[in-house]
Amino acid sequence: MGTPTAAYSVAIRVRLDNHPGSLGRLTVAIGSAGGNIVALKGFEAKDDSLDEDLIVNCSSVDHIEEVCHAIRGLDGVEVLTVSDRTFDMHDGGKIEVLARMPVRDRDDLSMAYTPGVARVCMEIEQHPERVHELTIKKNTVAIVTDGTAVLGLGDIGPAASLPVMEGKALLFKNFAAVDAFPVCIDAGGPDTPLQDRIDAIVETVQRIAPVFGGINLEDIAAPACFEVEDRLRASLDIPVFHDDQHGTAVVTLAALENALKIVDKRMGDVRVVIAGAGAAGVAIAKILMNAGVSNVVACDRQGAIHRGRTDLNDVKRRFADITNPEQISGRLSDVLPGADVFIGVSGPNLISADDLRKMAVDPVVFAMANPDPEIRPEEAKGLVAVMATGRSDYPNQINNVLAFPGIFRGALDAGATQITEHMKVAAAEAIAAAVPAHELRPDWIVPSVFDTTVAQLVASAVAEAAVVDGVTRPQAVVD
Repeated sequence: MGTPTAAYSVAIRVRLDNHPGSLGRLTVAIGSAGGNIVALKGFEAKDDSLDEDLIVNCSSVDHIEEVCHAIRGLDGVEVLTVSDRTFDMHDGGKIEVLARMPVRDRDDLSMAYTPGVARVCMEIEQHPERVHELTIKKNTVAIVTDGTAVLGLGDIGPAASLPVMEGKALLFKNFAAVDAFPVCIDAGGPDTPLQDRIDAIVETVQRIAPVFGGINLEDIAAPACFEVEDRLRASLDIPVFHDDQHGTAVVTLAALENALKIVDKRMGDVRVVIAGAGAAGVAIAKILMNAGVSNVVACDRQGAIHRGRTDLNDVKRRFADITNPEQISGRLSDVLPGADVFIGVSGPNLISADDLRKMAVDPVVFAMANPDPEIRPEEAKGLVAVMATGRSDYPNQINNVLAFPGIFRGALDAGATQITEHMKVAAAEAIAAAVPAHELRPDWIVPSVFDTTVAQLVASAVAEAAVVDGVTRPQAVVD
């Protein structure tokens, strides 16, 4: 049985006989079934029975049923309602569109809509750059997906991906005051040729781009994601950012910068092994190499990527040309011995404690597969100097929310037309610096995702880097 988590949280309302021990039997039954009571609302017993509301964290859908079954088997306890709190949160969606000002009278209507709005339309026609100033484009990002690589769920399609994109929009707003909207594109089913799907995504985004100040690509499977991003970056004059690639890479670089301080190693001296050569793995390798790491070996399902392999697609062939300087081959377990750093963006339980014992002294392990990491921290305890995962219930959560809200906030504020490598590195450095040097420790190498200062720090660093790189939009000249 896994660890109870809020992801499988239920609100249970029960009616208890008003006899001594009733509440105690209830809580013991829940605990014996492995449930974790996280809230127990107060009550006052006056009649023959009393109603009580509990919030219980479980570890799976089946576990919820087990806990409820344990409760229903108790004498003197009646289960009135069971409500899945995750589904309750999603009821009706998680975001909405709100007006920024009221329309109270004819004067307001005349300015907000016709006839006054025509003046603003003509101003934008004459000075196109003012669209970034006079419309929602100034602060609006499209969250674009085709639903082919959603979380750890795979190709579930655009409709099923919508709750994730809504969640992303929620994070944009809460962490950086950016208005983001889900754009889930039906680019064709599994039988549609890959190039046709890519073309459909690119064309759709190009056609809707006038509304948005930035494009956040999300959960688009490799290798399509690489071409989609490249083509949109080349054709649009607004920032295009594939978060699964670059957001993950930015936070990974920040975490590694701080981890290496703890183990007293330098970027240029470490050998890094990456499990996973999809969107995130490729982006992580590139940003680490730009930061000074010279020895990166990436592995896919067939093993180490090297120039001698004949089964590589175009992306991996290009990747082989810039990584694995020693051109070593073999499975993941064959290339880990002597490595200073392991970074996992692949799948669960790929490495073992024995693998960790063969790594270099004071190894750094980022097992970032979600929900189940490449190796659990419990198995790695005592064998690694620094451990990080992608999960919120372990220390050192490497989470994209530390990066993408601030990156877009900074890009929008600066009027950036693109997001450069320098801007990404600046974001990583800001995240790393959010943990002061004197506070660094093995279980504290990245700031909390709930640290409200992080997005502000990242935004400032990104905006400054955009100015230095000369990728800011010139101000509209008004006659």
